[in-house]
Amino acid sequence: MTSSRVNRHQSKELTIQLLREGITESTHIAHVVVCDHRGRSLSVAGNGELACFVRSALKPFQALAVATSGGLERYHLSDRHLAIICGSHQGTMAQVRQVFEILWRAQLDPGDLQCPVPPRQQSPLQHNCSGKHAGMLVVCQQHNWPLESYLDRNHPVQKMILSRIADLLAMPADEFITAHDDCGAPTYFMQIRQMASLFAMLASGNSLEMERIIRAMTHYPEMVGGPDSFDTQLMQLTQGDLVSKSGAEGIQCIGRVGERLGLAIKVLDGSRRAKYATAIFTLKQLGWIPPLVADTLAETYLDIGRFSRLDVVGELPLMY
Repeated sequence: MTSSRVNRHQSKELTIQLLREGITESTHIAHVVVCDHRGRSLSVAGNGELACFVRSALKPFQALAVATSGGLERYHLSDRHLAIICGSHQGTMAQVRQVFEILWRAQLDPGDLQCPVPPRQQSPLQHNCSGKHAGMLVVCQQHNWPLESYLDRNHPVQKMILSRIADLLAMPADEFITAHDDCGAPTYFMQIRQMASLFAMLASGNSLEMERIIRAMTHYPEMVGGPDSFDTQLMQLTQGDLVSKSGAEGIQCIGRVGERLGLAIKVLDGSRRAKYATAIFTLKQLGWIPPLVADTLAETYLDIGRFSRLDVVGELPLMY
């Protein structure tokens, strides 16, 4: 990407402390980047070029395959269906039914899903990635591509997904380092500034497909996560101003809708609690959420016990 190495503001990485009655018990380290839709790093705490797997934060961009191929129209899939294709759901009955309906409309069967059956569950429909897998199968069905091998890196649907991402990042597709995520689908190794850039592009709504993905995720946030999900709560509280998608191992990505700005967080030790604390701290510093929203999120994600609390130390330099 052009101008990708321009850092206008940079500081040290953030430190997240677990305080037990005010005494530090545990410490996590987070790297944070804010980029614009052109790939320029506007604010950095730590190393914006730190590379790691994007994990499930990639789902809105994997969903571009079904959004751009005509599959939504052919199988009469709604924004609610698209939201769960972008999501990491919690396996509620409503969510499982939504994934089943995607398959049913495309004349597919739950047995075609190759994501694992979660522990103590009965069906791959209950896996948190089943929506993503259903979206991939829809594209395969539409193009008459093989269903049984849709997770292979060289399958046409995976090549289509990688092509969309490579185009957005202005990189040759063969330069991406690929590995399989826990659900079996490919994920990609990239710099966190690239993750932030992707979410800035998503939030810009520069294409009809990305605009529809934003609308789906922000109008149906309960499909993206669930009642106990940070992504769902953040999008509900901000009422369409932010689009949010978490990934495993300390990844959190957020786009500021209409402002062409994206935020990416990587907690080095993969801590989930630390990435949410970092997100709340960063969003408040940037002015992307008002104090009332920050306080509401803090009640759940910072005050984690009767005697313990998470605290973030450091600064993300302001862009303005």
